[in-house]
Amino acid sequence: MRILKKLVTVVVCAVWCGGSFAADLYDPLVIDSALRMMRVMSIDLTIEDSARDREVPLRVYLPDSSQPAPVILFSHGLGRSSENNPYLGNHWAARGYIAVFMQHLGSDESVWRGALPSQRMTALKAAASAENALLRYKDVATVINQLEVFNADATHVLSARMNLDQIGMSGHSFGAVTTQAVSGQKQPFGLVDYTDRRIDAALAMSPSVPRGGSANRLFASVEIPWLLMTGSHDTAKIGGGSAESRLAVFSALPDGDKYELVLDGAEHSAFSDGVTRRHKKTRNKNHHRVIQAISTAFWDAHLMGNKAAQGWLVGVGAASVLEPGDRWQWK
Repeated sequence: MRILKKLVTVVVCAVWCGGSFAADLYDPLVIDSALRMMRVMSIDLTIEDSARDREVPLRVYLPDSSQPAPVILFSHGLGRSSENNPYLGNHWAARGYIAVFMQHLGSDESVWRGALPSQRMTALKAAASAENALLRYKDVATVINQLEVFNADATHVLSARMNLDQIGMSGHSFGAVTTQAVSGQKQPFGLVDYTDRRIDAALAMSPSVPRGGSANRLFASVEIPWLLMTGSHDTAKIGGGSAESRLAVFSALPDGDKYELVLDGAEHSAFSDGVTRRHKKTRNKNHHRVIQAISTAFWDAHLMGNKAAQGWLVGVGAASVLEPGDRWQWK
């Protein structure tokens, strides 16, 4: 079912003009200690993968609670780092999740830092390789394995902090490629399956169909809940993704807990933080608010089993944070 622009306007009035009943509704943007939503702290760790002679730096956002919390992993885009997208890490942690932001060496900020401005684009294009994609896929399994070790280690800062029976996977751009590969998408070439069955739900920002494969074949067997986010101007110079091509992923997914948000006017950088030279349009401040709200409701519904959050996603709630022109659908 697709929520149309006209319906968005009606719903906003129904929720916010209704007075007292609105205050009692589920709200994924609320940060309130009365609702067990706590202060946030962050710590930086580095995982050593001796088998691959590789490090995976992490920034971990923690709620101020001793109760085991579901875990959300985040994979950054090309040329970025674990320090990016704090607007998501802080909000998810404040809502009761442990948010683990990974850094993928070889396709992170080290690719362009120190390079001459005229060489940076060339370096980034070289880093957007199949080799680095495979390294990223394996980073995810490495991180989950190590989180299990940390959780069982009574001396570690993360000891008994994580509910690893509930894991969400997320990422933007190259991070969306990573998310798709470990969350049920088939590979266009070869017989290797990188799906990690420990992942329970996935969020891909700026999704894409891998080259050399049919969308229907690659995505038709996805079993877990997926949320896709893109924008009407979501194009990328590296990778060749167009705004139109990103919509092919949702169309190919099977029915059952699959969702798509298309933000009107949003460019590729709308899902990140800060402003880049590639950002051509004035940033819409409501976009981050919508991303926080819908992603949180998705996690609440599919990691915490919150029925009110599920109702918010497919009812009037999601429409209340959208602007005219934004598109929201599910199947």
